[in-house]
Amino acid sequence: MRVFQILLILAIINGSMVYAREQPPARVIISKIVFQKVAQNRSFIGTLYYERISHISSEISGLVTRINVRAGDRIQKGMPIVHLNTEILEKEIIFHQNQIKQTELHITHSKKNYERMNSLYKKSGISEKDYDDARFVYQEALLKKMSAKTILEKLLIQKRKSVINAPFDGIILEKNVDSGDWVQQGKPLASIGSINDLFIKVPVAETLLKFISIGQSVPVTINAYNKEMTGTIDNLSPIADAKTKNVFIKIRIPMLTKVAQNMSATVFISTGSKQKLAMIPRDALIKFQGNDFVYTIKEGKAVQLPVNIVTYQGNRIGADNEHFTEGMPIIIEGNERLRPGQSVTIVGEK
Repeated sequence: MRVFQILLILAIINGSMVYAREQPPARVIISKIVFQKVAQNRSFIGTLYYERISHISSEISGLVTRINVRAGDRIQKGMPIVHLNTEILEKEIIFHQNQIKQTELHITHSKKNYERMNSLYKKSGISEKDYDDARFVYQEALLKKMSAKTILEKLLIQKRKSVINAPFDGIILEKNVDSGDWVQQGKPLASIGSINDLFIKVPVAETLLKFISIGQSVPVTINAYNKEMTGTIDNLSPIADAKTKNVFIKIRIPMLTKVAQNMSATVFISTGSKQKLAMIPRDALIKFQGNDFVYTIKEGKAVQLPVNIVTYQGNRIGADNEHFTEGMPIIIEGNERLRPGQSVTIVGEK
């Protein structure tokens, strides 16, 4: 029994010594705090939409033989979208092409006859009526050819218009027809949103307009994918809401894939005057019990500091905490599993 007690005490002492050992130094990459004058901002929820939408329709009537797209497909300018049946049209084209050839033969024959009659008429070898008849036949042949060419050109235009092409690079928002459908002239076939004209509209209070300027860059997050990007304030809506007095701000964003009109986005917009703030890379932020913190380094050990975020500026945030100083090292990589007081080794700086 005494031996067992001694072994138990030794095991407890040994375990305590293991826990008392300091964790090995963590390898980290740092950045240094800089101070900058920036405006305070806060988040607003906006809605994605396509500023430029084309509701394409057919200029001619016909039977749909093929449609090359589905709702949600990306398309390029000039890409064929809908094909109409041209079987009868092509027969008419061949008929009028042959008619033109026949008319050309008639022109050749009537021209020779007219030239012969003209020569005889000058020598008083024929009557004026015979001369006029020959000239009439020749001129009539020329007009028939011109008329046949006009009809042929019209048919060729109809053939070209039997294939409806994309007017610009975009995405199919809606498809209204399918193969086998008969479409009338002017019937909407599909709706296309221009991928180069993707915007977010955000309602803001009229009192904030003094802090907003056209061309200003703003941080944007596409909520569905938690995707961060930078947008540009493009314009303001010319009409404010009659009840709330909110004004819609139009924010242009880069081309995106897998987005839908009316999806939500978070936009950070200026809500105050500029103030001097500590600019910290967003990679440095860590969450602890619902609050934001960063790690700095003092005497070779990680020290956790709270962060009061005043503004978002792309991949950085602005904080107004008094404990931040110019040039203070902030850990931006290797901070995920750090613990306060843990030894660190700096292996790089960004």
